Amino acid sequence: MTTTDSRPRTTDSRRRTFPPTALAVLALVATPVLAACQQMPGVAAVFVDGQAQVVPEFADTASWVRHDLWVETEFDLDGDGRLDRMHTSVVRPGPTEEGVQVPVIYVSSPYFSGTGTTASQYFWNVEHDPGDTPPVRGEMPSIDYRENRPTISNSEVATWVPRGFAVVHSEAPGTGMSQGCVTIGGDTEGLAPKAVIDWLNGRARGFTTPDGDDVVEAGWSTGKVGMTGTSFNGTIPVSAATTGVEGLEAIVPIAPNTSYYRYYRSNGLVRSPGGYLGEDADVLYDFVNSGLTERRAYCDATIRDGEMAQGQDRVSGDYNDFWEARDLWNDLEGIRAATLFAHGLNDWNVMPEHSLHIYDVLKERGVPSQVYLHQGGHGGPPPLEMRNRWFTRYLYGIENGVEDDPRSFVVREDAERDDPTPYADYPHPEASPAELRPSPGGAQVGGLGMDDAVAGSESFTDDVSFAGAELAAAASSPHRLIYATPLLTAPVHISGTPTVRIRVAADAPSANLSVWLVSLPWTEGASTNANLINRGWADPQNRNSLRESAPLSPGEFVDLTFDLQPDDQVIPAGQRIGLMVFGSDREFTLWAEPGTEMTLDLAGLVLDLPVVGGEAALAEALGGG
Repeated sequence: MTTTDSRPRTTDSRRRTFPPTALAVLALVATPVLAACQQMPGVAAVFVDGQAQVVPEFADTASWVRHDLWVETEFDLDGDGRLDRMHTSVVRPGPTEEGVQVPVIYVSSPYFSGTGTTASQYFWNVEHDPGDTPPVRGEMPSIDYRENRPTISNSEVATWVPRGFAVVHSEAPGTGMSQGCVTIGGDTEGLAPKAVIDWLNGRARGFTTPDGDDVVEAGWSTGKVGMTGTSFNGTIPVSAATTGVEGLEAIVPIAPNTSYYRYYRSNGLVRSPGGYLGEDADVLYDFVNSGLTERRAYCDATIRDGEMAQGQDRVSGDYNDFWEARDLWNDLEGIRAATLFAHGLNDWNVMPEHSLHIYDVLKERGVPSQVYLHQGGHGGPPPLEMRNRWFTRYLYGIENGVEDDPRSFVVREDAERDDPTPYADYPHPEASPAELRPSPGGAQVGGLGMDDAVAGSESFTDDVSFAGAELAAAASSPHRLIYATPLLTAPVHISGTPTVRIRVAADAPSANLSVWLVSLPWTEGASTNANLINRGWADPQNRNSLRESAPLSPGEFVDLTFDLQPDDQVIPAGQRIGLMVFGSDREFTLWAEPGTEMTLDLAGLVLDLPVVGGEAALAEALGGG
């Protein structure tokens, strides 16, 4: 057995102080410093205003060191009797060949070696009633196995290597040249990056080949690791952090999916992620299953056709052990890494609750945490200055005051993404719930105000052939009910998670229930923020428990309470805030056979809207102040 790069790890934290510089955009006043990476004079990371700067010795691309390896994990998913190894690549500054040690920015993904098709025939057919057994979906063509050595990805390299970081990528289990099986949210999605972080700290073995014995060590690493990524690539840092692995100091997850149940279900209802109608865990499995051809049959039989076929349950939509095992909300006690979340408030693919629930938990536990929220859709990183300050503080240990920064940065409706507004926290500390109740007329547009409950009931007929936007824009419709406030006389700043309490009856044993918050008048072609405020979905059969459905008795009213999505937006004066209730949402739910009649008890319908300034501010905007 041979060993390479086995220098002992040392760290010298000596700094030189230079005169103060100007205040950086998102920084407190900081002192420019050179942080020596080790005892070599003249080669050091440079920090100005609390941010790592480009250093010529690190920015010399000709001297960058690139190599790949396979890191041994603690699991054998693919059933071959050997511990699985993760394909990993490294790009590091040239001075690391001379003994300089640097921290690491690390990205892991199942997408690096290609993906499958999104053609609808390979997704689940949604044209059936809730509770019915769905048609068998088509078999997605397999992904060609692709050797992508020696470069897995160049993401993040140009940003961080010149600033004195190494960049590491790894392919998720069962994808590309990594061994193991795809699990879509299984524990190994956290244990695989944990192994890479252990290798960077000398606690796990790396090898030059997937099956050989020649060892690679990371003597160039300080052992301090920060992870980042978007969507699935943002989920993996959270998964890794739940393991509590030593050395993972900071993560910047961007639109991470932190609960597969909440990605594919809503309050007991089978629901698709926005833009991918009919997707489910097994579809995503096929979409990323790019691993070793000879192990795919075993993985398919064990995971997709075993665990997933038995557990994902597209009939009831109930929460069960399968979903519980793929729900990071149950595993947050292990997180110690400083976490900067980024999420779009109009992300209807991975919805904002995926980040903001965990932010709330980490905040309560005292874990350093911040949120960056923008008004767009899926993806969108924080400005580089924010990420730089985060990684500089927690990977290099530079005291840049990031802990004292505002905890929340929200890109306002008319602002650019790199110009967020700072707030003390999210939700806005001055936000509190204000109750809104309906008054009759929902087939056209009924009232919505702060008066006492009004007795009565109103009905609509479910018809999935009408899209939600079409229903919201209609002056009247038998297929939805809308209740709206008077024209706002002042802007209303919503910050937090709206909750709906609803009493509903149906003339069928099952039904889809969809709720939208809209800004009226609905303007054709306007931006998302000008029309849609929020969304939510629920299964009335799960009114008592997420784990157990109870069929509806025709005509019998049942009570449900459920959250819409966390939000932060300002509804301008001159608009009306509307609450729209309807059945099947053709963009998200199953397409139930049209004709189910649903009836609302008006006295049982309440919208708890989190408003900055609370009831007093809302009352004033409604003309009562």
